[in-house]
Amino acid sequence: MNSSAQTSLVHAARRYWADLASRSGRLAASRALVVALWEFLRDSTPERLRQRYGDADYDWGYRVNTTSAAVGWRDRLLGVFHSAYQPTEPALFHAMLDALAADSHLDFRAFTFLDLGSGKGRTLLMASDYPFRRILGVELLPALEGIARDNLRQYKNDAQQCFVVESLCADATTFVFPDEPLVIYLFNPFPETGMLQVVENLERSLRANPRPVYVLYHNPVLEHVLTASTALLKMGGTHQYSVFMAQGPRARGQGLELNGQDG
Repeated sequence: MNSSAQTSLVHAARRYWADLASRSGRLAASRALVVALWEFLRDSTPERLRQRYGDADYDWGYRVNTTSAAVGWRDRLLGVFHSAYQPTEPALFHAMLDALAADSHLDFRAFTFLDLGSGKGRTLLMASDYPFRRILGVELLPALEGIARDNLRQYKNDAQQCFVVESLCADATTFVFPDEPLVIYLFNPFPETGMLQVVENLERSLRANPRPVYVLYHNPVLEHVLTASTALLKMGGTHQYSVFMAQGPRARGQGLELNGQDG
């Protein structure tokens, strides 16, 4: 391992520990770090690695690489300290987007789809089945983001409706939101401090430029962070995801009806 890789891992581990220590104390943070590293070692056994190929049907169908199996050990370890890479299940993703499409006031053609923590880009590919104005992914880890770019070049699908698709290698917690209507997608991509920072950034953006913004939050374990925001209103969802909407002047009055059925 080169020195920059070591520094990145050590820095990520220190931030992970400091975040836990600030909320739970130093002893609890140290215990959590040991448990996380032990789980990482368990997940590195050949049997556990083979299990991660279970989501390969999408890749076979479109000749892309989006599974969690083919991720190097270093990026998996970084995922322990940030958020482990896991691609979205296609049926659930389409259920979430179809729920938004059911709102008669929502026209995808006016919205940019933004995935924070986009990994290898599977969600970007699936979003291109809808007529978004453009699609943008933000991924922290260069190895995953590079694979996402390759996937975007190789992807072929007769159902594709959006062809302006871009992947950026950047820290999503400091990403400046585009000043345009947004559908923001989150698959539990941050620890709590990161989620707090993203919500704060979004609130700042909405104050500067009120506009329609929806947030699709898959696996909403930190839903309370979004619920506490005065800029966001929860519109519905299921146990698998939550849907929020900006409470700006141009967003009020746009209803969103969800049927409450799991995807």
